[in-house]
Amino acid sequence: MSVPLIRWGVDGPYEVAFSTRLGGVSEGPFGSLNLGRLTADKPGNADENRRRLCLAVGVDPERLAMNRQAHGALVNRARAGVRGELGDGLWTDEPLVPMLKFTADCLPIALARRNGAPALALLHAGRMGLLAGIVEAGVEALGGQVAAIVGPGIGPCCYEVSVEIAASYRARFGAQVVRSRHLDLWTAAERLLREAGVESVERLDLCTACNSDRFFSHRRDGGVTGRQGVIGYVA
Repeated sequence: MSVPLIRWGVDGPYEVAFSTRLGGVSEGPFGSLNLGRLTADKPGNADENRRRLCLAVGVDPERLAMNRQAHGALVNRARAGVRGELGDGLWTDEPLVPMLKFTADCLPIALARRNGAPALALLHAGRMGLLAGIVEAGVEALGGQVAAIVGPGIGPCCYEVSVEIAASYRARFGAQVVRSRHLDLWTAAERLLREAGVESVERLDLCTACNSDRFFSHRRDGGVTGRQGVIGYVA
């Protein structure tokens, strides 16, 4: 089975793609391209799905770099084949070092340097990470002129939060990102990117909770679900 991808056509020697839930070997609530081993899916399934994803974008699966995500603001330099370091962002200016970030409602964000030496960063940005500064840390790691894209994540149509969370976002961003108790992570991320100096910001505005045929969703599926993600490298 082919692996459907949503590719980012950013200028430069970059390969960046967002995965969906399609094209893998997992079954049941993890069907079929679950990338997360820290789920109830069989670990071997996630490994095979990651291998398929790497081959779909033309890189060696053994060189894949990943973090242990913690909803924070730590951005690490990616090293080929290194996995498990705590962090919610990876960046590299080294060619052919593929990076992968997982999501299941949180936002996958890709950043590409547009001047000077090519460099790329991938971020896992949820409601906690956005307030903690993951976007600013990713932009700072790259430096220079940066382009960004905000990938599939839970939309304001489906993301109802507590009064306390709504208040914290309203205090930081104003009423534009919180309507009643529905939180707009897409707009919050764009605001943070522009505040950090990113002039070129693209948004897919694809809701993971709405699109059960295409995406996993932690909120929709009650926590028993897989992980999609964003993969990328400097070509």
